[in-house]
Amino acid sequence: MDHAAVLALFERDLREGARPDGPGARIERVGAVVRQTAPAHGWNGVVGSALEASTADAVIAEQIAYFTGLGREFEWKLYGHDLPADLGRRLVAAGFVPGPEETLMVGDVAELTLDTEPPEGVRVVAVTDRAGVDLLADVHEKAFGADASRLRRQLLERLTHDPGTVVAVVALAGDEPVSAARMELVPGTRFAGLWGGGTVRDWRGRGIYRALVAHRGRIAVDRGYRYLQVDASGRSRPILERLGFAALTTTTPYVYRPVR
Repeated sequence: MDHAAVLALFERDLREGARPDGPGARIERVGAVVRQTAPAHGWNGVVGSALEASTADAVIAEQIAYFTGLGREFEWKLYGHDLPADLGRRLVAAGFVPGPEETLMVGDVAELTLDTEPPEGVRVVAVTDRAGVDLLADVHEKAFGADASRLRRQLLERLTHDPGTVVAVVALAGDEPVSAARMELVPGTRFAGLWGGGTVRDWRGRGIYRALVAHRGRIAVDRGYRYLQVDASGRSRPILERLGFAALTTTTPYVYRPVR
């Protein structure tokens, strides 16, 4: 895989050419910024930017004013190759709080190991309705220790109004949900994004995460996608590397919360 060429394709298709990620969301291109505006329970933020050092602070201030005017907290999704080189420092100075740095990893499906199956006694089921969404959200809360109410509403809306753009699965040990994940299929591109893969603590280290990556990868192949994209944590990066994914750059969420 040509890393530079794939990163350029990622930039063109998923940042410059970003598409709304759910019902009620819209993409706006304002000057050097590509941003998404969504309902309060959706994702609001800057998808991509091409800033000059001389005007970057003014553009940052404009985005703060815009989203604050809507009463929305928002995220500036910063990649390691974004310019100016000190954009992260400028965001912090403007009041943003950085989250954990992750690694943008991409795999060409033709080069990935996608034959991994779940361990004995564990089966993977598709999430298609509210009951399935509840199981996935419960796993998310246990695996990540985070409230999943927003995810629950977003995923149910996607499955109801735009089911062709999202795949969600839960791994069950008997009737117990032990792992879950989803995949976003971006129409008109060659990229499918893997998101939210998490396993409850007592079931980690048994290959379930790898199996869910492979399961979603096979679906992506069947639907004609060439690349799988993941924002990988330090824990998942080694697993993805063993499956054939390559690290292309880093990504860090910078979040701005308006003072209420």
